[in-house]
Order: sequence, then structure tokens, then C-alpha cells
Amino acid sequence: MTAPSLVAFDLDDTLATSKAAITPRIAALLQALLHRVDVAIISGGNETQFRTQVIAQLTDADAAALGRLHLLPTCGTRYLRHDGTEFATVYAHDLTDDEKSAALTALREEAERLDLWEAEPWGEILEDRGSQITFSALGQRAPSDAKHAWDPTGAKRAALRDAVAARLPGLEVRSGGSTSIDITRAGIDKAFGMTRLADLTGIPLTDMLFFGDRLDEGGNDYPVLAIGVPSVAVEGWEDTADKLDALLPTL
Repeated sequence: MTAPSLVAFDLDDTLATSKAAITPRIAALLQALLHRVDVAIISGGNETQFRTQVIAQLTDADAAALGRLHLLPTCGTRYLRHDGTEFATVYAHDLTDDEKSAALTALREEAERLDLWEAEPWGEILEDRGSQITFSALGQRAPSDAKHAWDPTGAKRAALRDAVAARLPGLEVRSGGSTSIDITRAGIDKAFGMTRLADLTGIPLTDMLFFGDRLDEGGNDYPVLAIGVPSVAVEGWEDTADKLDALLPTL
């Protein structure tokens, strides 16, 4: 492809280890990118995670650079842009109270039935993110090594996703990260977020470049590839950094 007009990223296991702040190396690379092209980050993480993992680390970015940063928490069900002073919400597709209640109940009951409910998790297993309900099998603060060891084949997540989806026909249920299940409004996934981003920025999907660690079919980054966004598969933030080192001189 020709040089992209926008470079987009997944967050956990692409720009950072799960729930951790981006490293100084990634922060420097993102700030260098922002001087050349628009940058977007789309992830199942909530808005607070975006602010702590990313925004707080971009200490050398001025308002002009931050104005080229597009943040799409909870798989694009929310969209934040810098207004010259701070990052403000452009849109939010929040679930209703009834939808949240049904999702939380289905996740707990089906996880218990499948023997996937952890008795001693690292933090909360269920989280209401407003526009997304998230199940984290080992808890929100589980260490990366435990998370990656929990379901290496994806079979546990697939079984829970299928069981919960059968109970929530009006909602979107999909595997998220290495231990998570995400529930949003029907039809809303990362493809939705990227398509809305194209509409709002005027940048065609084919002029974007996306980096993600779950581009395999069934992975939560795959919908971005499926709608025609040129995509680069990575294995952790170090791999992303190496690939960005190669990309930057071409922009």
C-alpha cells in the first residue's frame, strides 16, 4: 500500500502488556507518528484504561499532536477526541440498564455452569463499562502470565461466548483478550468502530494501517481485517515497536 493517512492499534498485547502503561519506547514512537499521520487506538479496554495506559504517558505531545489522536475504548462503542484542552466524548453507545442486567446475569450463570467462575480472582470478574459488559475470567488485575496460560487454545472462551450468546440474541457477544468476553449492542465490534472513524475523519479504510495481536479468524482484531483495512499482525509491544521503527522513515 501507499503510505497510510492513519495508523491504528489495538492496545493490550499490541501497544502494552495487558492493563499496563505503554513503555517510554512506545510513547516516543506514538508521538513521532502523531507528527506525521493521524493515530487511532481501539480496544476492549474502558476509558479509564486509555487515560492511564496511554494519555498519561504522552508527556511530550502538544495539543496539535493530541488533536490527531483518536481514542476508541470498549471496541469503538465510545469515541474520544482532544478538544484543545482535554479528551472529550464524541459519541457513546451505552447499554440500557435491562441489557446490562441480562448480560451480567448470563455471564455469571454460564461461567458457573461451565466451571469457569474463579473462586479467588485478581480483582472483579465482571465489569460494567457503560457501553460494554466485560467478563475477565481471572479478574481485572490478573498477571499476564496467568492470563496467557488460562486458555491458550481459546476453547474456554468459545464455549462461554456461545453459551452466553444463545441467551442474549439482541446483543453482540465475542471473545476479547486472553481471558475475556465482551458484550455490546448488536453489530458493534472493532469493524463498527473503524467504519465510524472513517466516516467521521473522511479517511478511507484502505488508507489506514492497523496493528493487532488477534488478527486470526475469531480473534477480536479480525473484524478490522475483514472490512478491508490493511493490517499487520504483531506478537506483543516489542514486535510493534520494531515494526514502527521500520514504518516511520517511510511516512
